[in-house]
Amino acid sequence: MVDGFGRFRDASVRSLSDKGPRSVAGQVFVLQAAVVVLLVAGAVLALVLQSRYNTDRDARSRSVAVAQTFANSPGLLQAVESPDPSKVLQPITEKTRRKAGVDFIVVMNTEGIRYTHPQPGRIGERFVGTIGPSLEGKTLVESVNGPLGHEVQAVVPVTDSDGRVVDLVSAGMKTESVSGVVNRRLPLILATGVVALALATAGTALVTRRLRRQTHGLDPVEMTRMYEHHDAVLHAVREGVLIVDGDARLLLANDEAERLLDLPPDAEGRRVADLPGLDPGMAELLASGRAATDEVLLAGDRLLAVNQRPTDRNGGPTGTVTTIRDSTELRALSGRAETARERLRLLYDAGVGIGTTLDVTRTAEELAEVAVPRFADFVTVDLADPVLNGDEPGDGAEGMRRAALSGIRADHPLYPLGRLIDFVPSTPQARVFAGGRPELVTDLSGSSGWYAQDPDRASRMLDYGVHSLITAPIQARGVVLGVANFWRSQESGAFDEEDLSLAEELVTRAAVSIDNARRYTREHALAVTLQRSLLPHALPEQDALEVAHRYLPAQSGVSGDWFDVIPLPGVRVALVVGDVVGHGLHAAATMGRLRTAVHNFSTLDLPPDEILGHLDDLVGRIDQDESGPHGDAGIIGATCLYAIYDPVSRRCSVARAGHPPPALLRPDGGVEFLDLPAGPPLGLGGMPFETAEFDLAEGSQLVLYTDGLIEDRTRDFDVGMEMLRRVLAGSDRTPEENCRAALDALLPARPKDDVALLIARTKVLGADRVADWDVPADPAAVAGMRAAVSGKLDEWGLSDLAFGTELVFSELITNAIRYASEPIRVRLLRDRSLVCEVADGSSTSPHLRYAATTDEGGRGLFLVARIAERWGTRYTPEGKVIWAEQPLPAPAEGPDARARSAADAAAGAPP
Repeated sequence: MVDGFGRFRDASVRSLSDKGPRSVAGQVFVLQAAVVVLLVAGAVLALVLQSRYNTDRDARSRSVAVAQTFANSPGLLQAVESPDPSKVLQPITEKTRRKAGVDFIVVMNTEGIRYTHPQPGRIGERFVGTIGPSLEGKTLVESVNGPLGHEVQAVVPVTDSDGRVVDLVSAGMKTESVSGVVNRRLPLILATGVVALALATAGTALVTRRLRRQTHGLDPVEMTRMYEHHDAVLHAVREGVLIVDGDARLLLANDEAERLLDLPPDAEGRRVADLPGLDPGMAELLASGRAATDEVLLAGDRLLAVNQRPTDRNGGPTGTVTTIRDSTELRALSGRAETARERLRLLYDAGVGIGTTLDVTRTAEELAEVAVPRFADFVTVDLADPVLNGDEPGDGAEGMRRAALSGIRADHPLYPLGRLIDFVPSTPQARVFAGGRPELVTDLSGSSGWYAQDPDRASRMLDYGVHSLITAPIQARGVVLGVANFWRSQESGAFDEEDLSLAEELVTRAAVSIDNARRYTREHALAVTLQRSLLPHALPEQDALEVAHRYLPAQSGVSGDWFDVIPLPGVRVALVVGDVVGHGLHAAATMGRLRTAVHNFSTLDLPPDEILGHLDDLVGRIDQDESGPHGDAGIIGATCLYAIYDPVSRRCSVARAGHPPPALLRPDGGVEFLDLPAGPPLGLGGMPFETAEFDLAEGSQLVLYTDGLIEDRTRDFDVGMEMLRRVLAGSDRTPEENCRAALDALLPARPKDDVALLIARTKVLGADRVADWDVPADPAAVAGMRAAVSGKLDEWGLSDLAFGTELVFSELITNAIRYASEPIRVRLLRDRSLVCEVADGSSTSPHLRYAATTDEGGRGLFLVARIAERWGTRYTPEGKVIWAEQPLPAPAEGPDARARSAADAAAGAPP
């Protein structure tokens, strides 16, 4: 601003002087000739005196300026408070002293003890001079006889941020240095006087030139016009202009400055600190004399941008020129733009942060979390209770459950999480749920409908400071699922119409995610229900294995994992674990079909590899059927592991189709994964499956599992198997305890895949419960076998079953001798039932038929079927085994009447 005024002045002078220079030298010619000598002599004397005075004043001013500058320098207080102030300050003061042109700079404490001095030996001694006024916050300039001689020195206080005097700084010069400056100037002054006298005698021409140079060739009219132009410009600009001198006295204030600062008419000439109504921050800046660039200060209800520069940079008088701009409207526009950006950022964060999971409750929590505290102080999300279970909401606002709550404080009086709320019709929530339109309540204290919901709680909320509410419907596909409530308390202003639009947009984005999560929850629940209905609800009773199992559906979707325990003839047990590829209802339904097929194939009593071969054909047909022109893409396949354990021989036969191998925990604590032929997954076809057989010690634990137990995104398949090995190794836990330990160690909090785990500990059917005989191919041997069997039953305390068992063995042995081939063996097993087995070397299976009344034979197997509870045939590599099972009698029961009546019915004639 100052530079602009200078350029304007120079341009005005040039424009006016170009019109024609004028001179008044002739008017003073006569007087100049008479007094020229006196003037020159007086001028020389005045110059000498003025030079001496100015030099002394400059020395004092320089001392004050240097002392004040050093006292206000950044880091001085930290340096004084350091452990060794002299070490830090001494080089700084010496460097500053040389650059400032003073003879000394002394930093001392409030007791006058020096920290610095040009003579290092003086450090630590008491300062020579007066420090009392400076301790009161004043600047003192004095002349003293100090260590350097007669000195002119200034003492200024050093204050902390609270205005307290904590240290002192003194700077000054020696008197002889000041006198030396004057003496050096004296020859120049005398020479100037001589020259001036010589020039004065040159006459009027010199006087005329001199006057023209001083007035720029202007007459009084032209000079008046120039200052009028300056005044017009000064008071017409839209910026306030203030000029303050070095004593903080207001010299000039234009009209805009008076308006912006509300200055009184007599403001000019008064000290800035004495101006009434001036903001303290503005007064401090004007009085400080420091430079400022676009500092924003408050003046009443205005925001002012202030620029301030000193006026003595180009040799002008000390003081400052200050310009002021009113930036209130600009700030308001900037504030609205920032608010708009903040709202857009909130909507963006909501789009990114809401709906990260397919969980209804978690999605509601994300909506509440993203809006606090950026939009509301408290946010509650109330959903219709059926929505949390994946169902469609009801018709009214009754039965709303609080699904999410977030706030800036935890001691709020709002309804807690999980609370079932019945909103009365007069509440905003009920109206919004019924109408599907958001509602704004700017003042809750005046809303009687909201108050009617729960007067006591409403009063506590008002006392807590909650004053404003926005209720928005959570609506998707035209269905209102619940309401989101945004509350503001005394920490924030009331909601307005713009906030209502933002809340509606925010909830609309969240509603889609909540509805997707609801629909997923419903489908997931249906799939889990279907899958659990297809899995075994209870394991069958058997004595060959001690079994524990676990099934955990995936959090992200139901898969097709399953397991089964199937009792087989001859007290054997089949263990099955399988996994259908894919997720959802289709995988669960396919799993049910495969499980049913496994049960059906197991009734044929086939070896594991043949069971898997039949399943492979079935999966291939399912793929082919469902990939037709009207079907879906079909399943990719399935994996399965099928094992049969015989507690008599301790033999275990295992085959797998693309499934992870089972782990075997031996009784001594060692763990190994059984080396089985891999076999392709079910449904690929083209390759046969192989059965591997192992002898298992009593007490061994066979661990069957699906890949969801050991596979994870954070680890490889082999790492998961090794983790399972470490969990099982060395333990003497029961199968139930091992199930729990394996799941705790290997599964994350939210598994991505289903997990089926089956652990079976082997038992052995002791020799005291097994009897077997070799039978020669002679019909006469039948009678001896009947006697042997009868004796064994008497030994076991099963004499009541002797009659029926003798008939069964008689028929089966006779058929083997007559129609089969050797070797013929007979085995009797006592378990939960009495098992009779006859093995021979033939693969021909007998057939049950009904004999006519005139037939002499054909009633043998019919008799066996009537006496036995179950009977059947299984094939072995050596031939076949025909077996029959009879239930064991209760201890108090008498003879086996059922067997006798069955025999009589088979042999008797019709009435």
